[in-house]
Amino acid sequence: MRPKDKIAYFYDGDVGSVYFGPNHPMKPHRLCMTHHLVLAYDLHKKMEIYRPHKAYPVELAQFHSADYVEFLHRITPDTQHLFSNELARYNLGEDCPVFENLFEFCQIYAGGTIDAARRLNNQLCDIAINWAGGLHHAKKCEASGFCYINDLVLGILELLKYHARVLYIDIDVHHGDGVEEAFYFTDRVMTVSFHKYGDMFFPGTGDVKDIGEREGKFYAINVPLKDGIDDTSFTRLFKTIISKVVEMYQPGAIVLQCGADSLAGDRLGCFNLSIDGHAECVRIVKKFNLPLLVTGGGGYTKENVARCWTVETGVLLDTELPNGEFK
Repeated sequence: MRPKDKIAYFYDGDVGSVYFGPNHPMKPHRLCMTHHLVLAYDLHKKMEIYRPHKAYPVELAQFHSADYVEFLHRITPDTQHLFSNELARYNLGEDCPVFENLFEFCQIYAGGTIDAARRLNNQLCDIAINWAGGLHHAKKCEASGFCYINDLVLGILELLKYHARVLYIDIDVHHGDGVEEAFYFTDRVMTVSFHKYGDMFFPGTGDVKDIGEREGKFYAINVPLKDGIDDTSFTRLFKTIISKVVEMYQPGAIVLQCGADSLAGDRLGCFNLSIDGHAECVRIVKKFNLPLLVTGGGGYTKENVARCWTVETGVLLDTELPNGEFK
């Protein structure tokens, strides 16, 4: 066992004040709720808290096309009617609306994940947390599934500067398609996604037969699941698969996407995990004692999301929260 883990936690209050629109399921206010719970339980006293830098366009263009980044930078709710062709090309619309301060929102959550990776690289912490990150659907040239900039890919690219191999694990109810696609042809990143598959469920990818190609063949693992999976089945599968992957792949660092839409009662999800079951996955990954970058992701019943990520902050700090309050 290494001495007590040093934890870096990234948060900017501005990230929770953006508004996707009245009927949109994504409510960034859940990030403020999470942060206030973290403060209420005094968890901030056990970590180093940082305000992330706003990622520069040139940093976002490490993965995304420069024209897409430039478009996100330029577009506003007032001017979007002038850009109907570009909106269609970059997949902005109902799922991925243009809202006030959209680009700044992207800069903050991406900056948090990039900063988290850099702190890990410089051995200034053992675990880095950015609950605002984890937007795993965004593609090189387009938005998708409420995601505009893929902060996870940017964070992994940063980690690859110092580590030969990075393991990406995704427990969001939706397939981590954007991250898988970005690294589908390389063996330097292994992606493992546990997700609902079938019944036209978004994004429709993540078949068990999708395993990577060329140098990346066998370096993408998909665990497609049906509705209603519970804690026992999920955590047993998770522990078995991830333990073997870590043993065989021997990553230098791990990125864990903790989408909370896999919890029971989620507005868009269909799994039956409790907060305890979800947090057990975090506990399992922490025990590998590897540099660990933890992000949020989906989660559309916002009180549950805030509870979940607060409990998981506690898990990463080896701090159990008062029992019963988070059930």
